[in-house]
Amino acid sequence: MHQEVIMAGTGGQGIMVIGQLLAYGAVGEDKNVVWFPSYGPETRGGTADCTVIVSDGQIGSPVTAVPDTLLAMSQIQIGRHASKIKKDGFIFFNSTLVEDPSKECPDCKSVGVPASEIADELGNMRVANMVMLGAFVEVTKSINLDSVCKALTKVLPSHRQDLIPLNEAALRKGAEYAAKLK
Repeated sequence: MHQEVIMAGTGGQGIMVIGQLLAYGAVGEDKNVVWFPSYGPETRGGTADCTVIVSDGQIGSPVTAVPDTLLAMSQIQIGRHASKIKKDGFIFFNSTLVEDPSKECPDCKSVGVPASEIADELGNMRVANMVMLGAFVEVTKSINLDSVCKALTKVLPSHRQDLIPLNEAALRKGAEYAAKLK
């Protein structure tokens, strides 16, 4: 198994957090991992993306030219990254905020998840990133969802540990939504 993912959005959408969760979850399963962040100088509203590579084998480079998957939380990131995704790769997009990217990458499998809507139903719009990550994990099976949930204690700072149940619920809701798409 070798999965190369670009997770992309704007500052404040929790892109780095879900990238770290995927990375720590994979490490918990004894997989090789690279997490490579990239973001603009703005704290909120600027571009934010990270590359995460998860593999059973060695990883030659933290950079990917043709990733397997794009997880996009904002429309601008579709324009920046969709054309890079390999043929038959996945584009996960927050369908509450982002238009279907099928025209941007006709050879990709588009997976629309109303992440903001689901997060709102859970009572906190800030967990839309977790909904998206849960959907990604369910569809790609790159790691186990329980491994991501266990990683919450390592990734969330001490002053946010009280939000672990909410974040875990959002991850599971995203996975449940994606399971219905099959």
